[in-house]
Parts: sequence; C-alpha cells; structure tokens
Amino acid sequence: MERFAVKRGVIKSMGGNAGLAKLATKYFENINVDADGNFTGSYGLLVRVEGSYDQTGKLAVDVEQLKGAELADFLDSDNGPNQAMESRKRWSAFLDEATGYNAKQRGDKAKEDAKKISKAKSAISMAHKAMDMMKNLDQSTIDKAHEMIASIEAVLEEGDLPSETQVKKLNDLF
Repeated sequence: MERFAVKRGVIKSMGGNAGLAKLATKYFENINVDADGNFTGSYGLLVRVEGSYDQTGKLAVDVEQLKGAELADFLDSDNGPNQAMESRKRWSAFLDEATGYNAKQRGDKAKEDAKKISKAKSAISMAHKAMDMMKNLDQSTIDKAHEMIASIEAVLEEGDLPSETQVKKLNDLF
C-alpha cells in the first residue's frame, strides 16, 4: 500500500472517493467500486489497482503488476511494449490528477515525509540515550518521556506522521 500526499482542495473538488472512482474509469478498465467508494481496476501490466482517499487526506493505492514469466510473455506479445508504456503513462497521469501534484512534486513530498519520520525516530533514540546516561532524572520526567515515545511510535505504526510539536516536545524534555 502506497500513500501519496494530496494537494489541498483536490479531494473536495473531485467529490471524494466517488469522484476518485469516476477518475479511475478514465485511466483503467474493469472498474469496481465498493460501498465505501474504494475502487479496483486494471490496465495492461497493472493487474490490479485499488485505491481510495484515506481519513488523513492521502491517496492510498495498492498496485499489483505483472512479474517474472507473465511479464516476459506480456512484453513478447504483439503490441506488448507499447501497452506497457501506455500502462505507465496512465498510472502517472492518474496520480497527477488524483493528487494534484506532478511526479517531481510527489517525490519531493515523499522526501519531506521521510525526513519527518527520520526526525521522529531520531528523537526517540536520543530520548532513550539521554534517559540511560542521565542519572539525576526524576521519575516523572522518565514517565513523561515514555508516554511521549509511546504516542509517537503509535502514530508511526499507523503509517501516519507525528506532528513536529510532538517531536519537539520530546527533544525539549532533555
């Protein structure tokens, strides 16, 4: 499952998951939509594309592509390479329209998210080291640190980003 940042206002202007499913019909074939508005479709070497906007305002998509011998057979077939290129073009154009960002902007957003995750993990690591090294910490500070660490780790486990304020508070505790 991949998650992509969505430009402000895109989900609303598109009409949420229903609009996303309608957009998917423009780029993919065999579209099925469930009661929650999640769509499933396919095209060319994209065997299964499943997607929806999640509760955090991101585009969540799960893609299954041809691999191995099946991919080789597909590429060896008549018009296989052209259909493979068309599959990639459609996938990229779908993401452009569904997120409001082009490929470079999506990459930049992913890098920003990775930096935030790295910063949060670093803060957790530094807090653990500080608690191990400092002998004069009172128990309330240690308890507060463990509570903050648990909170940040829970957010990371859900696949979300912790707020910069949470991370800053943990760093400032020591």
